[in-house]
Amino acid sequence: MNQANISESTIEFDDIDVKALGKVGVLCGGGSAERAISIMSGAGVLAALQSRGVDAHLFDPAERSLAELAAQQFDRVFIALHGRFGEDGSLQGALEQLGIPYTGSGVMASAVAMDKIATKMMWLQNGLPTPAYAQIEAGADLAAVLVQLGLPLIVKPPHEGSTIGITKVEQASAMQAAVDLATTFDDVVLAEQFITGREFTVAILGAGRSARALPICEIVAPQGNYDYQNKYFTDDVQYFCPAVLSAELTAHMQQLALAAYRALGCEGWGRIDFMLRASDQQPFLIEANTSPGMTGHSLVPMAARALGISYDDLCLSILATARVKLQKLHQGAGR
Repeated sequence: MNQANISESTIEFDDIDVKALGKVGVLCGGGSAERAISIMSGAGVLAALQSRGVDAHLFDPAERSLAELAAQQFDRVFIALHGRFGEDGSLQGALEQLGIPYTGSGVMASAVAMDKIATKMMWLQNGLPTPAYAQIEAGADLAAVLVQLGLPLIVKPPHEGSTIGITKVEQASAMQAAVDLATTFDDVVLAEQFITGREFTVAILGAGRSARALPICEIVAPQGNYDYQNKYFTDDVQYFCPAVLSAELTAHMQQLALAAYRALGCEGWGRIDFMLRASDQQPFLIEANTSPGMTGHSLVPMAARALGISYDDLCLSILATARVKLQKLHQGAGR
């Protein structure tokens, strides 16, 4: 199988035999709250792959069954799904059962990265910096959470992306409404210490020790509000890629991103989000994305462009890394 060759300072792609990739499914849409964004990502990926001569076809798991997916006899699939049922390990498990190679992380890494609380626990166990947090369940003492974390703080549903259901709480009186909003998406809510500073993201390609970080992107949103609307539907957000940082801080943040990615067992590609605290330039890991957006506003294609990698080449190279992660177990069962 052709693989992308990722070096320390740049990324060069070996010639990929397009015909050897076979019939490809681009999985997008799905049933999550990020469905609309996934459809945009999928359309972009499909056009990119087809422009390179790939026999690619869209497939929406929310509209078609797993039996239909199996019947398509895809040789591999590009997962352009975001959020639940596509980025959380459930689809990855189905693809493992079907024996269809797929892009991105495997079942366990996808499930852990989709759960922001589990992600933070994993990072903390590995000595990686992430903001202090509290897990809020029904009947929790919100006053105690406010004392523990201080104000302002962030309240979010731990299994959603694209800033869906998130509230910045600046006054104690707003805490209950923030929790109520988050619980419309999740039974358990994550409250997180607010980090005042600059916002960054680091895209990563590869797996294990061969994984490499792309140039860091800085996100400057109006009034610091990098919400769903600003992310995807306005041109009000400014992006700086490569970010204006010292060489030392750049290297430190890229190494932290790689450590965070590897701690979760991620592979293929992904993105790690940061906040850089203004008071002392301390970076904090915020969350991991194992199936990042691929829209016109998305950050992984932006980081790739900073290295001279086109959107089409990026999509093709990610597709070339598709594999069944548990193939050794499949082989063992057949003996």
